[in-house]
Amino acid sequence: MRLKKYTDYSLRVLIYTGSKPDGELASIKEISKVFDISENHLGKIVHQLNKMGMIETIRGRAGGIKLAKSSKEINVGEVVRKMEDDFVLMECFDRDINQCVITPSCKLKHVLNDALQAFLTVFDNYTLEDLLTNQDELKQLMNIQD
Repeated sequence: MRLKKYTDYSLRVLIYTGSKPDGELASIKEISKVFDISENHLGKIVHQLNKMGMIETIRGRAGGIKLAKSSKEINVGEVVRKMEDDFVLMECFDRDINQCVITPSCKLKHVLNDALQAFLTVFDNYTLEDLLTNQDELKQLMNIQD
């Protein structure tokens, strides 16, 4: 199983933002610098996370981004599901392109579906708070000052 970079970067934005001291805003520019990700790409991710209610954006000169809710309320599985646009593992998962003749009686698609559900269930068991338990180390690595 593989997650798209969009999802990876979304989780990094949440980790970075969740590592900031209470009330301190993060900026797309600083996140871009820390993770070496294009500001343009991060802008799209921040927009999506804002629409999802995960982060809050504050406009203006002193603006930035911050978590919209507590880190224990942000479920990693929910973020992954909303950031991934599909979970087509093989042709048989996509009705539009499926040309496999054995699809109607194939058991493999059921095995793969079970594997996908198990994969996603692991994410469901974690919140952003779980990803921030080593916050001192994360802050040091991301150059965040208290």
